[in-house]
Parts: sequence; structure tokens; C-alpha cells
Amino acid sequence: MSTPIAEVAVIGGTGFYRFLDEATHVDVTTPYGAPSAPVAIGRLAGRSVAFLPRHGEHHDFPPHAINYRANIWALAALGVRQVLAPCAVGGLGTSVSPGDLVVPDQLVDRTSGRVQTYVTSGAVHLPFADPYCPGVSAALAADGAVTAGGTMVVIEGPRFSTRAESQGYAAAGWSLVNMTGHPEAVLAREMRLCYATLALVTDMDAGESVGQGVGQEEVFALFRANLERLGDLLGGAIGRLPDPTGCSCSAWADDIELTYEIPSEIPSEIP
Repeated sequence: MSTPIAEVAVIGGTGFYRFLDEATHVDVTTPYGAPSAPVAIGRLAGRSVAFLPRHGEHHDFPPHAINYRANIWALAALGVRQVLAPCAVGGLGTSVSPGDLVVPDQLVDRTSGRVQTYVTSGAVHLPFADPYCPGVSAALAADGAVTAGGTMVVIEGPRFSTRAESQGYAAAGWSLVNMTGHPEAVLAREMRLCYATLALVTDMDAGESVGQGVGQEEVFALFRANLERLGDLLGGAIGRLPDPTGCSCSAWADDIELTYEIPSEIPSEIP
């Protein structure tokens, strides 16, 4: 029996462990170990869609222990070319509030110790001035309930920010703080995939005053309360996705000799 493939992938964040009503679950072997969970593949909005829970099916992996390389490689091996990546974020400053949905256009890395590339030899320098795919971002932001633009700073976790850190991020002009957006976006670009984030603001991070810091249950509860809303928005965005052919997310490597493997699609069929 052949393995089904997908054109589009959704990577589910905190509390987002199921997405497709009817799906085939596929175990993918990668050179980087096992992905967070078997990949679910089904159909949505007329497209073949893969779903992978970033933290595992039962939130098995904290942000710093996710096998990001295996996750992205597995999706590429299944034929995916466009990735929608919803996630929970804290808000910084006054430009966002809990419950807001944002498609950021910039990313700042403040992680440490994570393997953030497939490159282990040779000269392959990824252009990353604009970290998110314009086509996928536009499809997500076309919904009137979504704000387009903003900078997401990614911290190591699993702890939340101190108040001084949070205030410093806000003073730098950054509007969102998250623990999983890096190196996921970098690896997707190295795999020549179109990738964009849909950020749900669950809290206001450390707050302004003593006693206002965010807690885990607050984040999980708000994300759970918005799962149906997120699912509807993602379904609409998938239906609006443009043809990725010729997108700069892939074309950057057209004239570069890559020193790492980009997987061929597993022998397959569209379900």
C-alpha cells in the first residue's frame, strides 16, 4: 500500500493536537530521528493536508526539546510545499491584546543551544531578511479578524520571561514573544518550503506590575477556547493559498549547491 502525500501542512501548537476529521496517520523515518508524532493526512478546502502536532500528541516535548529538524524534514518528504504554523504567543506592549490573531512579518532569535540548520559542511548561507512566506502570510491575513505584521521574539523556554526581559523586548519594538518559532522557520526555508506563522495572543507576558506574570494554565485555557476559531481560519487560508511555484522561499537555492539532503517525495498517492 502506498503512502499518502500532502501539498500543505499545518503544524499545531500548544493545545492544538488534532485538526483533520478523517485522516491517515503516517510514520515517517528521517535522518534526524523521529518527528514529534505520526503525521495525519487528509483533505480540507479541496487540498491534501498534513497535520503534525509540534509538541507531540499529548504535549510530550517542551519547546527546547522538540525535534524541529525531523518535523520539517518529515513534511518535506511527504511532498509538502506550504506550511501554516499556528502558535501561542505572549503580547508585548499595547499594540496587541489577549485573543488577538497576528501574522508576524519579522522574527528575532533569543534561543540558545538549539540545532538551527541542516548545514553541517560547505558554504550554504541562507538569505533570511524576510523570514516568512509572503504568499502564505497573505492567505492567513486575508481574514478580517487577523492583524498583518509584527515582530515575534523567540525565547528558549520553558520558563516564561522575567519582567525586565519582557519590558526590554517591548522597548525594542517587538510585539510578540514565543518559544517555538525558531528554528522552525529557518529549517522550513532551508527545505525550500513556504512557511508562515499564525500567532494567537494568549496573555500579556510578564505584565507591567508585580503579580501580573503569566502562568501555564492561563495560556492553555485561552488557546483551548480558540481552537474552533483557529480551525475555521486555517481552513479558509488553505483554500486561498497561491501556487508556490517560483516563490522566493524555494528559488533562493536555485543556483546554490546545497550540502544537505532535501528529501524526494516518498512513493505515494494523494488521498
